Amino acid sequence: MPEVTSMVTSEVATLATPETFARLISQVTRKIAGRAVDAALADFLASEFPASGKIFQEIFAACQVGVKAGWLCAREAGGIKYGRAIKPSPEMDGFSVDVVEMENVKGPHHRHPKGEVDMIMPLSGEPTFDGHGRGWLVYGPDSAHPPTVSGGRALVLYLLPDGAIEFTDFAK
Repeated sequence: MPEVTSMVTSEVATLATPETFARLISQVTRKIAGRAVDAALADFLASEFPASGKIFQEIFAACQVGVKAGWLCAREAGGIKYGRAIKPSPEMDGFSVDVVEMENVKGPHHRHPKGEVDMIMPLSGEPTFDGHGRGWLVYGPDSAHPPTVSGGRALVLYLLPDGAIEFTDFAK
């Protein structure tokens, strides 16, 4: 795993626990609460929390620290490290937070009854997540896909309204 960027190194100590991680993510969920989960939300997130910006970088650093410490991505199956970091709650504006680490792999097909907000964080190579590079991707309600990382290794943070996700046929 690459070292956390120097831009946020001084911040990492305060982000290194699940509790401070939740407070950091809540800065994003507060801004998107009540908004439609659609393409316009991806544009909003890119504007409010650009991939080169401080909050995005802090979340990325916190994810790296959490994976290294073992409280993120603590499970593994099919070459994918994963885990639900935060259950949906009022403090998270009804969103759950999942983080996965994937490298050149296609994950299990699933459906998003209420949509899915993805934060894509490249770790090595030139990875894309479902064809999208570093930044934000939003799938609307009732969308479905087999999550796929190509071209390298990435962390992907998923925000799911009410934690809603339905795993479907793994062969799709």
